[in-house]
Amino acid sequence: MGKRKSRAKPVPKKRMDKLDTVFSCPFCNHGTSVECRLDMKNLIGEASCRICQESFSTVITALTEPIDIYSEWIDECERVNNLEDDGEDQDEDLMPSKRVSTSEWD
Repeated sequence: MGKRKSRAKPVPKKRMDKLDTVFSCPFCNHGTSVECRLDMKNLIGEASCRICQESFSTVITALTEPIDIYSEWIDECERVNNLEDDGEDQDEDLMPSKRVSTSEWD
């Protein structure tokens, strides 16, 4: 009689690292003050700072995570600041001299 074949043990699943949901504010630089909320019913994502009350809203999809909203906010702030810096070199009368926060756009 032969020996019974042993079953191979299943491969353990790799754990995914959890992504952050709380971030530092790009305006007041206060750590862990920006919280991102996802409204899947209305497909709107909002990132807001509890300290300086700045906020950013964007359209989301089913795959959007809080880090995506925060990254879009940072990208939009950089884009606005770069536009202002380029505009000051060409014509200072058309562009405001202060930095524009995203909450003033609403």
